[in-house]
Amino acid sequence: MTMHYTPPLRDFAFVLDEVLQAPQVLRALPAHAEIDGELMRQVLEEAGRFAAHVVAPLNAIGDREGCRFERGMVSTPLGFAQAYAQFCEAGWPALACAPEHGGQGLPHVLDCALYEMLSAANHGWTMYPGLLHGAYACLAAHGAPELQARYLEKIASGQWLATMCLTEAQAGSDLGQLRTRALPQADGSYRLTGDKIFISGGEHDLTDNIVHLVLARLPDALPGSKGLSLLLAPRVLPDGSRNGVQCTGIEHKMGIHGSATCSLHFENAQAWMVGEPGRGLAAMFVMMNAARLHVGAQGVGLAEAAWQRAMAYAKERRQSRAPGAAGTDVILRHPAVQKLLMEQRCRIEGARLLTCWAGLLLDLAEHDSDATLRRRHHERLEFITPVIKAFLTDQGFQCASRALQVFGGHGYVVETGIEQFMRDARITMIYEGTNEIQAIDFLMRKVLADDGRRLHDFLALVEADIDGAAGLVEQGRLLKDAVDNLSRFAIGITDAAREKPVLPYYVADEMLRLTGHVALGWMWLRAGRRALSALDSDPAWYGSKRDAACYHFAFVFAEVQQLSSVIEGCLTTGLPPLPTDLDHHAAQEAG
Repeated sequence: MTMHYTPPLRDFAFVLDEVLQAPQVLRALPAHAEIDGELMRQVLEEAGRFAAHVVAPLNAIGDREGCRFERGMVSTPLGFAQAYAQFCEAGWPALACAPEHGGQGLPHVLDCALYEMLSAANHGWTMYPGLLHGAYACLAAHGAPELQARYLEKIASGQWLATMCLTEAQAGSDLGQLRTRALPQADGSYRLTGDKIFISGGEHDLTDNIVHLVLARLPDALPGSKGLSLLLAPRVLPDGSRNGVQCTGIEHKMGIHGSATCSLHFENAQAWMVGEPGRGLAAMFVMMNAARLHVGAQGVGLAEAAWQRAMAYAKERRQSRAPGAAGTDVILRHPAVQKLLMEQRCRIEGARLLTCWAGLLLDLAEHDSDATLRRRHHERLEFITPVIKAFLTDQGFQCASRALQVFGGHGYVVETGIEQFMRDARITMIYEGTNEIQAIDFLMRKVLADDGRRLHDFLALVEADIDGAAGLVEQGRLLKDAVDNLSRFAIGITDAAREKPVLPYYVADEMLRLTGHVALGWMWLRAGRRALSALDSDPAWYGSKRDAACYHFAFVFAEVQQLSSVIEGCLTTGLPPLPTDLDHHAAQEAG
């Protein structure tokens, strides 16, 4: 069957205009006073057209061809470079960048929607521009004026692409083990020496320069992560000569074959400090947090693309007899297939609401005229970012698996194309901080570190909408029970951790997922309420949205019971003992 990607423009309009009321929110900000719903729709229509007609046709090609590495050079799959040139000509890299740096100055929430559609259309291709805005934001916040003058406009326009060079062979998630060295020079620059691995877009043929942002150690650096500095090392130096950075190979991966994942060797490479020496992680986190929000959007986009293909297949595949049918029928009529498809739809549409809400928070955090409110929006964004990264990428992979299941045996063969989405989605749970690390960061730093202040601020937002959920009383009650449990668990974990410090680490994943379900339940409550109020204007469309909200609470939201049971058990009866064979194997490995 022929595979197409259809941008979900009607749902984006529902999310932005009707549920989140984004045009009104944005117009209250001086930087976006000219924004209206019509402009936002026009931008999304053009973004959807580019994703569907330029990038999506290259998806299977990129997966099949992959990248080629030869004598230190990387060639991207057929058509990738031409599509990237069109991307830049249309001004997409500069969408949410500031006008003073050559950007369009449009809202971040539109950039979030753009990257969901690009990821749905072609995840491998989207990896190349995916770090542009994070690199731009990092340099805009921490770069010296001369660095900004030299690089910001080139990055904002997409003329030069950027990388984030963290990982080393001995240092994955533990950045304190990094060994790359930076030696100060008399002219104020530095010389980098070391090796980095898993660098997305570390070498390619899309742009004539690549701006590497590299974590490294100065000679007098403190041990651990506190001693790291962030430096900028371009592939091509300002005088036009090649810098001392070389690609030594590319990885052969499970998925995203069109994205070049490189190992890089820095040999006396010239670099310049970004931010303060020894405070590299603080500067890099600007880029990392932007990347984590984009990864959450990748999870949504991949799930959407896989769901579209599963839905199209279910409408045409005839197999056996559906309940109540006289003969063979399309599998869409079968309740088991309907459940598979509805679960995917509920997870995807709820996740889209959540990522767009986060995009609005970023706009508010940057542009609210009240400094106190800017700080509050920033804290809310910090709180929800690990949830978006971990929970939505878990769901993205789960939805891709459910979509493959709709195809049955035909989904397991490459000709149908559905298996690519499952392979591509798997990496989102690993890079930019594994989902397990996201869960630990969420519970230890975003919940327990401030005695639950940010958690309770978030839950207060949810409760305010529960109180106004007319017509969805039972759904509101279910959400209120989950809110109460989450609040109670945070207090219980704080108390229990005094005697059992390891306990939070065992329930971190459950706490993050429970928060994710509360967040999606909140979004679906808002969506369902809006659908009920607009039902008379379009009974079929809004009725379907109302039904999806009810289905979500009946089938998907029920997972909160299992998560709550696990946390409750750990708090009331304590952690179960680890199987002795784990300790035995660990001792053997240590020996």
